[in-house]
Amino acid sequence: MVGPAAKREAVAHLKAVMGLSERRACQIISADRKMVRYRSRRPSEAELRKKLRDLANERRRFGYRRLFVLLRREGEPSGVNRIYRLYREEGLSVRKRKARRRAVGTRAPILVEAKANARWSLDFVHDQFACGRRFRVLNIVDDVTRECLAAIPDTSISGRRVARELTALLERRGKPGMIVSDHGTEFTSNAILAWSKEHKVEWHYIAPGKPMQNGYIESFNGRMRDELLNESLFFGLDHARSAIAEWADDYNHSRPHSSLGYQTPARYAGTIAATGFNAVQDEGYAFPPVAPTAPSGVMKTAEALLCSFASSLIMTLSFPALRTKARMREAVEQRRRQGILTTAGILLCAGWVPHFRVFVWGCLCLISGLDLSAT
Repeated sequence: MVGPAAKREAVAHLKAVMGLSERRACQIISADRKMVRYRSRRPSEAELRKKLRDLANERRRFGYRRLFVLLRREGEPSGVNRIYRLYREEGLSVRKRKARRRAVGTRAPILVEAKANARWSLDFVHDQFACGRRFRVLNIVDDVTRECLAAIPDTSISGRRVARELTALLERRGKPGMIVSDHGTEFTSNAILAWSKEHKVEWHYIAPGKPMQNGYIESFNGRMRDELLNESLFFGLDHARSAIAEWADDYNHSRPHSSLGYQTPARYAGTIAATGFNAVQDEGYAFPPVAPTAPSGVMKTAEALLCSFASSLIMTLSFPALRTKARMREAVEQRRRQGILTTAGILLCAGWVPHFRVFVWGCLCLISGLDLSAT
């Protein structure tokens, strides 16, 4: 189907090339003259497109939803569908990086209060300078407010350094109810064990090889790598520290977070502190579960093996009874086949000449009986 724009172009071509009048050209094209003369009153989108391009160039890994939130903060009245249309027309779609397939393990939920410092997550992310020297970043995230509590880059971070950073963070923010991490050597060192015992902080280790059990910090690491590390070239440790600190501040106070209703983590933390909301017993509160440690998983595996052995034992004990039932069923089927054959013979003998229908019925019974006996 030809749209209005194409019809306008066709009418203009007939008028310019063949010298036809507008009325005659519209008759040939089957176009309404009002449609040809119509001029859109919609304001130009050039300024909005420029704003969208500038924001997309500034935040290259943001999709159209987050760009829409940022435009709304600047007072742009356009809806999300219009922003999405312009986003596609300008070719600003973010290239999706292929994710690895991850194993799904057994999970046991841990109830967490919906307040700040209820649970922290720790993990390392690695990168390298322009000269090729590698460095690592210690990330600490509040699982409830999604705030980045600390992002500490250095060329070497030991267990004692982690303990010192946690002590400094406790003085600024307070003691957490629980800390979740993997089994890295820095987190299982004697310095961390002594720190946890001294400050009376519960330290939960996820199952080995299951990073998805510490999903909050893994998601944060992915955002940091996608939006900062992959987009920047660091020329030294000082440059990395300033860039990471600036990005962490922007993450907490400017970047809209989708799981928080596109609020910033700092604003969401203020909302929780003001309302005093407590979701420790609220099943609808969105907290992904944290898997149990290895001993609990071993016990569950043992229980599963015990149940499997018990079911196998029951099947073994009940096998003679099942075999007897099968024999009885076979005997009943054999008697039924014999009855069908006998009935067919009687019908054939009795209805050969007088009753043709009875004869046909006997033939059908005989055929069915032979089929049953063959099976």
